[in-house]
Amino acid sequence: MYRGRADLVVLALPRGGVPVAFEVASALKAPLDVLVVRKLGAPGHPEFAIGAITGAGVKVLDDDYIAANRIPAQVLDAIIQREHAEVARRERAYRANRPAITVAGQVVIIVDDGLATGATMRAAVLALRQQRPAGIVVAVPVGSRQACDALNEVADQVICPLTPEPFSAVGLWYDDFSETDDEEVRYLLRTPTTAGPEKRSA
Repeated sequence: MYRGRADLVVLALPRGGVPVAFEVASALKAPLDVLVVRKLGAPGHPEFAIGAITGAGVKVLDDDYIAANRIPAQVLDAIIQREHAEVARRERAYRANRPAITVAGQVVIIVDDGLATGATMRAAVLALRQQRPAGIVVAVPVGSRQACDALNEVADQVICPLTPEPFSAVGLWYDDFSETDDEEVRYLLRTPTTAGPEKRSA
């Protein structure tokens, strides 16, 4: 359906999504880039997402959770500022002087290693909408049913072959869920995934 299309771009959510996206892009003969999005972790429980931010300035917050747990504005602001700094660092580290792939008018497949709450991926989709792609496809190997269903509201298509119940955590469904480091991300981004010219902005 997508293999060989001239208007196809694959974007990975770093870091864990990059090895998965590399395989997707290679199989589809499509150019690969990253879309840097950072989860906003709950105070005291950083693995639990209460929102996410992108380098494009898109911010998604779980307002119900924040209100129910009475998270102070100054605490939330500190979390956002810290993650903004990490977004900027990763943009520099992964791309160096390479421009981002142009997505306007392209079909974009956004790939991550899995979906737990879906907050990070939701922020990624909303950020991409601002760049006017022809279509947005979310593709992950595993995810919670709730997250996949919720993303159907903002993406044009969600591909998630495995939605186990109970879900618990993404890492439980991998034989090897070791952390992807910055060097591996840079290496994969430098490795060609298509025989044709990459769609990069001037």
